[in-house]
Amino acid sequence: MSASSGSAGWYLRRLSRMGPREVGGRVGDAVRRRRWRSAVPAAPTPTGARFTAALPAEVVDAVPPDAVKRLVADADRLMAGQAEYFGVRRDDLADPDWQYDPKTGRRAPEGYAFDVPYRDEDAIGDVKQIWELSRHHHLTVLAAAYATTGNEAYAERVAAHLRSWWATNEPLRGVHWTSGIELGIRLLSWVWVRRLLDGWPGAAGLFEDNPVALHQIWHHQRWLAAFPSRGSSANNHVIAEAAGQLATACAFGWFPESARWRADALRSLDEHLRGNTFPSGLNRELASEYHGLVLELGLAAVAEADAAGVPVPQTVRLVLLRMTDALAAVVDGRLRPPRQGDADDGHGLVVDGAGTDRWASLLATGDAVFGRLAWWPEVTGTDVRTPLLAALVRPAAPTATRPDSRPAHFADAGLTVLRGPGGIWCRCDGGPHGFLSIAAHAHADALSVEVRHDGVDVLADPGTYCYHGQPEWRRYFRSTLGHNTLELDGDDQSGSGGPFLWTRHARSRVLVADPDPTDEKPARWCAEHDGYQGAVHRRRVELASTSRELRVVDEVRGPRRAARLAFHLGPTIAADLDESRAVLTWTRDGEDRSAVLELPGQLRWRAHRGETAPPLGWYSAGFGRKEPATTLVGTGHVDGAQEFTTVLRFRG
Repeated sequence: MSASSGSAGWYLRRLSRMGPREVGGRVGDAVRRRRWRSAVPAAPTPTGARFTAALPAEVVDAVPPDAVKRLVADADRLMAGQAEYFGVRRDDLADPDWQYDPKTGRRAPEGYAFDVPYRDEDAIGDVKQIWELSRHHHLTVLAAAYATTGNEAYAERVAAHLRSWWATNEPLRGVHWTSGIELGIRLLSWVWVRRLLDGWPGAAGLFEDNPVALHQIWHHQRWLAAFPSRGSSANNHVIAEAAGQLATACAFGWFPESARWRADALRSLDEHLRGNTFPSGLNRELASEYHGLVLELGLAAVAEADAAGVPVPQTVRLVLLRMTDALAAVVDGRLRPPRQGDADDGHGLVVDGAGTDRWASLLATGDAVFGRLAWWPEVTGTDVRTPLLAALVRPAAPTATRPDSRPAHFADAGLTVLRGPGGIWCRCDGGPHGFLSIAAHAHADALSVEVRHDGVDVLADPGTYCYHGQPEWRRYFRSTLGHNTLELDGDDQSGSGGPFLWTRHARSRVLVADPDPTDEKPARWCAEHDGYQGAVHRRRVELASTSRELRVVDEVRGPRRAARLAFHLGPTIAADLDESRAVLTWTRDGEDRSAVLELPGQLRWRAHRGETAPPLGWYSAGFGRKEPATTLVGTGHVDGAQEFTTVLRFRG
């Protein structure tokens, strides 16, 4: 077990970030866990249970053929037992072992769920690898392939996997009953499996006429009602719990408790969607992938409520509308959002094949549900999910004023996007250090910049790579040195107490945000933070539209300190460094591109690539995957109000 996430010291640090109400709730949870160790109660036996939230046949028929082609290709790979999760390829999925971690070769132990040390990779393996398959996204893909082709082999494989999972994961036994987000997403998958299998003769026998399925569904909902994420943990997890509970209580509302579970879940979804989202529409975790996850979950939950005729508060729709507009505002010209904060490739609902653009799909769904605005970027791709979700969501006129032009500065989130000719896109970070008291998914990246040219990462955010089991890599990818910003005295700007715990938060404030350049003046941004005791780091950024030049000026006010200034290049960027000047080259769509990076001459510059002791010079395109990339690091000292100027000049 990692000392940072399982020691007595970690528990004390974690406790220090909780308020009295949260502590009381967690004490109650502990008592309940001990009480639940006794015999598992039998689920009520509903009579006359029927599934009534099927999709109209014409909706499935209207799915674009190219989206169906991608879907079926993925489904056929799954039928052959093949898939890839977090960089690990599997060929054992025809009849999977649900407790097996293919990365380490370990199996999670059986036994009472709350005794399973799921954070301990030495004991159970990589829990993300084990959990991901049991979110049953592969089953929604197979079920969607059945719905779009009528091939019963897909439906039969889904049924075999569900029966296998239910038989080997009895309620409150094993690792799949330890985390509410897993239960919530799994329930949402089951709802969509039942919907997509509706034309299959065995669908009712698999679900509503199956005592084993009813037992599992009821116990999942009972668990979620008893152990909600609380207080400092009420981030995207509580959204997944509420969305899964609401969807199931609407679509499978067969139990005596269903009405109460439905009402409680809807209240929780309403409360926590608002709590997790800035008024501007950006997610408060300041992690783009969690913005996408929460938006997916919220849209899916609303679809189930609308399909069941359950009134949804306008505040829920308003948050989802604002989230959609915010996403449309921040993406680059290739529809990629910022690579900010943690990212674990988590999805709420998967019915599409590989090659479907997640962000284009979300914007297409937003267009179908809310309507696109004139300034939205063009979405040209197709997907399966949009027509299916849109068929369930009740049209509702927006009750809020939407932006009449593309927002570039989100004051509440401290995020500013500067745009220039040729697809120059620059994200400037002057926002809070994450969400809630533990800021679980934040990185120590205050005042960092991220620069792209026509969608290519030039100055890149390196990503996340891992959560549990590899503490040195977790520390690196969320460190200050692991971002395009300034480190003093070898310290992070914020203080870490564990892999999902920050005990000291740097405070940033934006001083200037003028993101609209003219021929006479550049786009400008300026911010500062107080993460280094006794010193203030201030950064100014200017993007000139006429010269295609980005200027970054760093200033530190305070006593003499050792400094390291890092610029991480994207994995496709080659760099030729000569003292304090680097020529950057890359290829985009067969065309050679280049830029010159003029670095501060007061620092000594070195290029690092693929180093491991300690880690430096890496890029993670997705969870569990990393590749060498060039990082330019300048070392020296700052003294007084010294300034360091960096200029990135794009050629051609």
